[in-house]
Amino acid sequence: MLRFDHIIRDPVHGDVPLTSEELRILDTVEMQRLRNIRQLGTAYLVYPGAQHSRFEHSVGTAHFASKMIREINVSRDQDGGRLGGFDDHEERVVRLAALVHDATHLPFGHNIEDQTGLLPRHDVPDRFSSLFSLNTELGQELERTGVRQQVLGILAPEAVSETDRPPAHWREIVSGTIDADMLDYLARDAMFTGLNLQYDSRIFSMFRVERRTQRLYVELESRGYLKEAILSELLRCLDARYFFSERVYYHHAKIASGALIAKAVEIALLEGVVDFSQLQCATDAGLLSMLAKADLGDSPEGARLKTFVDAYNSRRLPKRAAVYPVYANQNAQEGLIQRFFGAGSAQERRRVEDGLAAALEERTGERVPVLLYCPAGHMQLKSARLLVHWPGESDLRPLNDFREHVPRLGDLEKAYQGMWKFYVLAMTREPKILQALGQLCAEEFPEAQNLLQLGSEFAQDPIKKETHGV
Repeated sequence: MLRFDHIIRDPVHGDVPLTSEELRILDTVEMQRLRNIRQLGTAYLVYPGAQHSRFEHSVGTAHFASKMIREINVSRDQDGGRLGGFDDHEERVVRLAALVHDATHLPFGHNIEDQTGLLPRHDVPDRFSSLFSLNTELGQELERTGVRQQVLGILAPEAVSETDRPPAHWREIVSGTIDADMLDYLARDAMFTGLNLQYDSRIFSMFRVERRTQRLYVELESRGYLKEAILSELLRCLDARYFFSERVYYHHAKIASGALIAKAVEIALLEGVVDFSQLQCATDAGLLSMLAKADLGDSPEGARLKTFVDAYNSRRLPKRAAVYPVYANQNAQEGLIQRFFGAGSAQERRRVEDGLAAALEERTGERVPVLLYCPAGHMQLKSARLLVHWPGESDLRPLNDFREHVPRLGDLEKAYQGMWKFYVLAMTREPKILQALGQLCAEEFPEAQNLLQLGSEFAQDPIKKETHGV
């Protein structure tokens, strides 16, 4: 059995046991950095309590990985040989992978990566390979465990040879549709945002490992019948993830604040005053300080950078001049993404932002910075890929294969897709300027439909403040 020599008191889970080698991993400079990376990025500007970090989430994910493994092994031991599970060594490796799964995160990383595509996502193989190399404290400490390649194989299978890739169910404990990562962040985010949302702890007892395929799945069949209570609990978890996406992760004020950070980092990177290696080592506060100190002289980009950093630090968030949700722009979405998201799009975003700002100044006499926000289209496609054993089926299949039997699955998928929005934001509170920019947007994006009604938003209070938590 694993020997847990240390206890961490966690506000969400209570006492969390750790092994000595896990504590040594946590004491590396790369893991200690996560204490100063907020789990929810800029969400604390909307929900002031959302100050929790990726460090405690990492500890919680390892704790929940063991909780899932224990329940899986109970089911295995009660079964006649059809089910698999985890031995002590396998649990040790999975826990280590869970502990370091967020080590590659940048400060405000989702804003920088998912809003602009300027940098690859935190979970691409190269990022893990670099951070787990022998050039880092974390890589050296993982090497001492003797399972560095296996940990890398769980988090980034493409980064290791096929012979070093662990069985699929090891990875699925940490990175699946419903996994230890998700179960921890839902519970943690609920506590620190103050939102009243819980899932039933029985969810941990629902998982199985099929010995033949070595895949993690949920058993939905009993004596030929559908286990409706288990299905409803799975749906409750997926509902919870949607609820948080709608209320927290894509709250419009979080979008606006994240756009400020993303634009500031974009300018600093493109102007060469910050590089990726600095971002990878930075904390939230460190990045803001780095951006504030960046010297671009008296250039227009230097002025824009200062404007965005100062606005973020004083919570002067840009306001919406135009919003193009996908449900009203099915035909325009792909074109907007190709034009404004991903590698090579930064110059086009800058060109259009500058053009809109210049036209706005000509029309209103006010020079107002404009920001475009265009997330990746795939961000919202949260398909239920969790494998299940459905009554009457001989093989495991993804849960979303059964949408016709479970209408709520289809509803959730459509709801996720419906959260995608393309925004045009401006650094002003003046309704007339925002309305003028909205009119300019109609000329710039004639193929897209702006659904923002500025008149109703500002009718009662022209300097309306953001409402926290709604």
